[in-house]
Amino acid sequence: MSGKAPTRSYVSTLRTEQAATTRRRILEAAAACFTENGYSGTSLADIAARAGVSPETVKNNGPKRELLLGAFEQAFAGTEGPAPVVDSDPAQEILAITDADAFLTATAAFVAAANARTSVLWIEFLAAANADALVAAALDDLLARRRADYRGVVEQLIERGIASGSQDRDAAAATLSFLWSPESHQQLVLQGGWAMERYEVWLADAAQSQLAA
Repeated sequence: MSGKAPTRSYVSTLRTEQAATTRRRILEAAAACFTENGYSGTSLADIAARAGVSPETVKNNGPKRELLLGAFEQAFAGTEGPAPVVDSDPAQEILAITDADAFLTATAAFVAAANARTSVLWIEFLAAANADALVAAALDDLLARRRADYRGVVEQLIERGIASGSQDRDAAAATLSFLWSPESHQQLVLQGGWAMERYEVWLADAAQSQLAA
């Protein structure tokens, strides 16, 4: 009997990995469908076709509102779930940067790239929240987590001498969340025609000018 346990363990691990891979593919497909067709204009069948899986598989990973939240989290931070963005590998690499200006530049570039992946999806999230109380609740939770993430960024900017330590941390985090929101990418890049390089520089300059020490 002891010889069969590793086989069962291997099969279980393989199934878990396969399920995670399928889940990730479904969320990628959901993000693409919501972006292209809107939340209300996307069906589970559309997501299934885009992901190359059965509608039943998508249904088992749903409902649609949970796919919307998961798709946004994965597109923005690279992984689904409530973990702080700072726990991600790219964020940890940025935290290891010791030069203050280089840290701000890298952080702004990270946010710019994340906003580029999610700014249209974010608009769909807001629209869905207006029509669905459960999506609205998920949005409130996501916004609370975003404020906490930006509170952490503010603390780093203060520690590195970029931001003033005398200001209210929560107010500074709210300011940064506003400046670095997906809406800024929507307006400046998608609508205003800015190049991403210009947008990245603007994010860094706006944070520095508003929170300057």
